[in-house]
Amino acid sequence: MKKALLISLALILTFVLASAGWYYYKMKATPSKRNVARSVNSTLIKELHSKADGLLAYAKANQCNTSICFLIDMKIESGKNRFFIYDMKRDSVLDASLVTHGRCNERWLNGRKYGNEPGCGCTSLGKYKIGNPYQGRFGLAYKLFGLDNTNSNAFKRFVVLHSHGCVPNTEVDPYPICQSDGCPTVSKPFLKKLAGILDSSEKPVLLQIYE
Repeated sequence: MKKALLISLALILTFVLASAGWYYYKMKATPSKRNVARSVNSTLIKELHSKADGLLAYAKANQCNTSICFLIDMKIESGKNRFFIYDMKRDSVLDASLVTHGRCNERWLNGRKYGNEPGCGCTSLGKYKIGNPYQGRFGLAYKLFGLDNTNSNAFKRFVVLHSHGCVPNTEVDPYPICQSDGCPTVSKPFLKKLAGILDSSEKPVLLQIYE
């Protein structure tokens, strides 16, 4: 009986260690072209194209960047790539990565909930204008200005674009990733890539979070 119990415990420990090792590898791995291609199917491409068209019209009317936009699809599970860098001139996805959603002040939020009230801790859907960079609590961050009724309090709520070490560099599905207090949080390497785009843009870049 004791022998069987010890064998069972050993098997469980082996599984836990193997899973932890795999997740750690994903945390440290460098995003690849193959991962991005796998994340973007024809149906998703059509939806991204439609969202980008709407942002392009807004960008032209409001002196924003008309070449690049960022799109976040909250229908996609958090362990899959759902933050897309979209080329509006070529109608193509340049890159994709993981991004958190807000936990709405719960220890762990099952599913999705959205909010705009100060202190709600939720993701806010809608269009954003990405503002200036600054050094904040999590290092480099970019201020976000909500452009719709659903995210009008983003600046007041201190919802910003930043990175965190808990966000892996590559997909970890079927496992979820960490959750935030409403900020779209990405991995450090991906934020570095976004910063290269944002810091070289002469006009504000638009971001849209949708479901």
